[in-house]
Amino acid sequence: MKIKEKELDLLISQLKDIANQLGVIVRFEKGDFKGGYCVVKENKIILINKFASNQKKASILASALKELGIDNLYLNPKLREIIEDLTEN
Repeated sequence: MKIKEKELDLLISQLKDIANQLGVIVRFEKGDFKGGYCVVKENKIILINKFASNQKKASILASALKELGIDNLYLNPKLREIIEDLTEN
């Protein structure tokens, strides 16, 4: 699924908000890694390479949220569909 750059910024913001609702910290850091969900000293963190494309950032966030379990959260059906599409890759 190809999403326009303006829409990606909004999508990343929405995905970060969902992560915050779940009590997960989202961090954008530089380094030689792709990113993903991890637990550090009992803190749930989604770590994302800040130099990744917005498409990749959205994909990493969507995958991490799906791993955390968003089935019981109410999400806009279009947003849920986008998360499903992003995690199929």
